[in-house]
Amino acid sequence: MDLKDIVEAALFVAPKPLSVAELQALFPEDGQPEAAEVRSALTELAKEFDNRPIELKQVATGYRFQVRERLSPWISRLFEERPARYSKAFLETLAIIAYRQPVTRGEIEEIRGVAVSTQIVRNLMERDWVQVVGHKEVPGRPGLYATTRHFLDYFNLKGLDELPPLQTFIDRLGPIADTHLPVPDTTARYHDQTETTRQPENHTDQAP
Repeated sequence: MDLKDIVEAALFVAPKPLSVAELQALFPEDGQPEAAEVRSALTELAKEFDNRPIELKQVATGYRFQVRERLSPWISRLFEERPARYSKAFLETLAIIAYRQPVTRGEIEEIRGVAVSTQIVRNLMERDWVQVVGHKEVPGRPGLYATTRHFLDYFNLKGLDELPPLQTFIDRLGPIADTHLPVPDTTARYHDQTETTRQPENHTDQAP
């Protein structure tokens, strides 16, 4: 069988993106193609689908076939599930984590000026969009939050360097007119900042 045919068939039926290593594992050990051969087959496939309504896309965890974004208004009608609606608080919390990661809960609250609901953080982690990647070396050792590879897959990204402008990112989730954050561009990252002491808030956000 042609390697490219096998790779194409596997990607069409796979329920998730497949990495080069996972595509190699389709073959017996004594007949596995080299990683370079698999990548070459993927490159050929991408070219073949270049002018098709379906594209071969590389995301954080591997490769997948997907409908081109310009066709989504029509294709989405095939699915009964309605697009999720997110609260302003949910969007702002996710955006701060994505663009300032790794970041502590206290730093998120400092940027937003309001306490972060525990339910919002829980929802982000249950969606596997956010995880704790360590602890800041300050009193109390608060957890440091960062996005996951599943988050990158969801937004069609290979890495954080592909994050779009902040407002574009928010609009993809669901535009909310009054969501405006003092978050720097995508090159801004956490640099061992000192935890800011805040006065306790007497109100918190509601979960989405």
